[in-house]
Amino acid sequence: MSNLLLFDIGNSRLKWSCVENDRDPSERQKKVWAYSGAIDTKLLDSEVHRAELAHYIKSTIPQPERIGICCVAAESYYESLQNLLADWKGIPTDRLLGNSEYPQLRTQYQQTQTLGADRWAAIIAARQLSSDNTLIVSAGTASTIDFLGSNGMHYGGWILPGVSLMRNSLIENTARLDISDDGIKSSGIGLSTSSAIEEGCLLAQTGALMGALEFAKNRNQPISRIWIDGGHADTLIERLHENKINTEKIPGLVLRGLWAWVKTRMS
Repeated sequence: MSNLLLFDIGNSRLKWSCVENDRDPSERQKKVWAYSGAIDTKLLDSEVHRAELAHYIKSTIPQPERIGICCVAAESYYESLQNLLADWKGIPTDRLLGNSEYPQLRTQYQQTQTLGADRWAAIIAARQLSSDNTLIVSAGTASTIDFLGSNGMHYGGWILPGVSLMRNSLIENTARLDISDDGIKSSGIGLSTSSAIEEGCLLAQTGALMGALEFAKNRNQPISRIWIDGGHADTLIERLHENKINTEKIPGLVLRGLWAWVKTRMS
């Protein structure tokens, strides 16, 4: 059985998955990946960790038929990954960019080369999962929201600092704020300085999504589905469900979209 090996090099995490070539990116089974893993992206700076990762991948994953890479981290990490896979240099390798063509999609982004490859991959994944008016959310280092119409048009999106980035910016740029975890829990409003910071960051995230929903509604393209992934996905889903906004977590959205795109390169 031939395999595809996929890498998502994010600012915080490097994720990889291996999938059997006869599987389909629209599959919703939880166990869609034959192999998968993740490490801190910055570990690629270490020669020791690069060697460990190379040994692990090559000793665990069968030699793939093709390799796909999506990278939004510094270019040096992309180069490190390529060097790490030097023993598989003869295997066709495809790099997804924000302006890579995909047959079912178009975008209104004015400078497509500036569209993040991870956002474009997630948009491709969303098209595999449904043909509805959709918001695609990545709740990571940054929070991104993209608006995909049922007609296959990507209308653009929104970018804001992620939950941790918002919180850390307050810690680093203000004085006299009590940011220690005081154990005081609240829901919807802060009852201490610490919880007020936490609630404010979450309110900003959910408020951005509410604004995106209203934007689509005003265009007479009401959103039917919200797909979300990222390190803060679970926290945001909980708050969105409290606001009766139906949101579904799809782990590995970027990898799923990269998978769909690589398959078009093989035909």
